[in-house]
Amino acid sequence: MKKVFLILFAAGLMATSFSSCRENKTIADDVEDVADDVEDAVN
Repeated sequence: MKKVFLILFAAGLMATSFSSCRENKTIADDVEDVADDVEDAVN
């Protein structure tokens, strides 16, 4: 019984650690990327 809880805890810990590493781009990041592209195109 102890092993079942330990395995479930480890699986939950791994799931949260992998999902929290995703990069979430915001609209501000998109605007900054476009501004950088325009600046590169002008130069």
